[in-house]
Amino acid sequence: MNTNPVNLAVRFVLELIMLVILALWGWHLSGSWVRFVAAAGFPVIAATLWGVFRIQNDPKPAPVEIPGIIRLLLELALFGWAVWALNDLGYSMLGWVMAIVVALHYLVSYDRTWAMLRNKPYNGFVK
Repeated sequence: MNTNPVNLAVRFVLELIMLVILALWGWHLSGSWVRFVAAAGFPVIAATLWGVFRIQNDPKPAPVEIPGIIRLLLELALFGWAVWALNDLGYSMLGWVMAIVVALHYLVSYDRTWAMLRNKPYNGFVK
């Protein structure tokens, strides 16, 4: 189910929303020049972690291959950071909505999630 185009679109939108939230949270952390560094730096850090540390065949060869459970924990930590940032910004209802959508996404992507939990390569993208 993970390779369903609608599910892939939801995942992509969730990733973009996560990056925007982290930028907004970084902007609101300080009133000084630090806000510029945080607003640019937090999304760059998150995107770098997301793009570099991957499991095999998800969807291409990983630049740095890590075990599936570590990848799952990394993804949940980054989404959790965004949910926490929403709560910290005073948008707790949006935080709950995002947390529920992320949880539903991982349930719908049960094949990929199960492969990561078993520490097996995900073969959903291999043709």
